[in-house]
Amino acid sequence: MPTPPEVRALWVVRDVLTNPDSIKLMVQRASDHGINTLIVQVRGRGDAYYNSRWEPNPPGLVITKEFDPLALVLREAHARNISVHAWLNTSFLANMDTPPTDTAHLYNKRPDLLAVPYKLARELYAMDPWDPQYRAKIQQYEKDNRDHSEGIYVSPAAPESKEHIYSLWMDVLEHYDVDGLNFDYVRLPAPDHDFSKISLQRFRLWLMPHLGDAERARFAALESDPLVYADSFPGRYNDFRRAQVTEIVERIYFAVKKRNPHVMVTADVFANARDAYENRFQEWTNWLRRGFLDAAVLMAYNTNTQVVRDQVRVAVEAGGGAKVWAGLGAYRQVADSTVAKINAARAEGARGIAFFSYNSMVRPSELNPGGEYLARVQRAAWPDWSPRSP
Repeated sequence: MPTPPEVRALWVVRDVLTNPDSIKLMVQRASDHGINTLIVQVRGRGDAYYNSRWEPNPPGLVITKEFDPLALVLREAHARNISVHAWLNTSFLANMDTPPTDTAHLYNKRPDLLAVPYKLARELYAMDPWDPQYRAKIQQYEKDNRDHSEGIYVSPAAPESKEHIYSLWMDVLEHYDVDGLNFDYVRLPAPDHDFSKISLQRFRLWLMPHLGDAERARFAALESDPLVYADSFPGRYNDFRRAQVTEIVERIYFAVKKRNPHVMVTADVFANARDAYENRFQEWTNWLRRGFLDAAVLMAYNTNTQVVRDQVRVAVEAGGGAKVWAGLGAYRQVADSTVAKINAARAEGARGIAFFSYNSMVRPSELNPGGEYLARVQRAAWPDWSPRSP
């Protein structure tokens, strides 16, 4: 389906996809209010809200011939000329409070691929990853550091992690008629991740060609400390971590285009480009400049309109307005405030608008009395829209 002149998208969180009736209602609401693109979360925490070859479905969801959430969204949306982008959480694997129990889940199958925080690096380097205490220590660390860590990630440096993520994307692309594929959590959670054994070992190999003979000999005598290279070359370790994330995006982008050049590849990115680069290892401005994305969806959730305007301007300068969608935090502000940010993003040249999230815009709340948020935005931001029947 061709990309509309202005993308008007809803992020649809996975809980909407567990019931056929909620899917049909969601698509109808989108159609009634001028939404032309749905970004639907089909991979949440290493689980699949579609018929996956590689990952289990979440507890309580059974995929059958009669009910496949992604297939149903596609059927309902395409009948109304609405594009569908499959949203896959990339490196985020498990919640900190309720780790997965399914033995087929990657968290349980491959604990050696989990991202490791710096404070645990030396201890876990010496442990067997299949020892239950290995995962327990990571989980407890994430619980104790909620201020900067959302949960448990996989290591983007591990070749097996990269291959698994690649396989997920290709599986969706090959079996579903999606209009786009959307990266989320394509990053690390914070600067103190990932110091896993595989990341430290691969950094050593990555670094060696950049060292002289004398440096190699000096550090060889210090290799009993697994962190010696990361600690001694922190800037280069940051570059290495960024390169691992970028490699995932680059490989998948070109693989998608080779198979179907009409499918868009987008990424949800931290709107503050400096924060994204320095603290998340997500160099999305570089991805835009190098042509690894069709659009960056800025998570511009700030409630200050000028801040959002400035963030959109940086993105437009990096990739051009056609490659920038302003993702606005409807869950944080009233409808009038969101409309002000739509106007600011348009003024800066953004090609699209996305709203986080569908639930926030249709469920009554303090910010959304009466549940009329989506209708109010539609009337103010695209008032000439008139619903069309499928």
